Amino acid sequence: MSFRTIMIFPEFENMEIIDSIRDRFDPLAKLVRPHITIVFPFESDMSNEELSTVLDLRLKEITPFDVVLKGFSKHSDSFGHTLFLNLEKGCESITQIHDSLYANEFKSFDMGYEYVPHITVGKLPTAEEMDAAFESIRNIGETFTTRVRRISVEMIGEHEESIIVLEKDI
Repeated sequence: MSFRTIMIFPEFENMEIIDSIRDRFDPLAKLVRPHITIVFPFESDMSNEELSTVLDLRLKEITPFDVVLKGFSKHSDSFGHTLFLNLEKGCESITQIHDSLYANEFKSFDMGYEYVPHITVGKLPTAEEMDAAFESIRNIGETFTTRVRRISVEMIGEHEESIIVLEKDI
């Protein structure tokens, strides 16, 4: 078995800004594209075909939707010190998909955390480094806009690289 995760890989006209921030502050920047995680890494004996069927069922009412991201925040918890690019629009649709999956087929993987859709742009080893990184990006006023038309399933490779194993158009 391998770890998989369910994500949205948005594309923005000004993606180079996000890439530049991630290159500086996110150790996974070269391994996985900027993304919004819907189902966090899980290990399951569910086949990709079974997962495809689950997504067909849970996404049948979902139509393409717009997302807008703007502004940054910082967050420290047991997983580390993280910088987020915040969602301004699209949270309801993304949360609906997340909640539907975790209420059903992924219930056993729900760790009980409040779900806040975002793009991680930094993962820092200390709170002090996170604070300094946040200060360097907090005034970036760019808006990132796109239309979500696809949900992806990623397998996490042995070197933490992203391997897309399944994509579903919505």
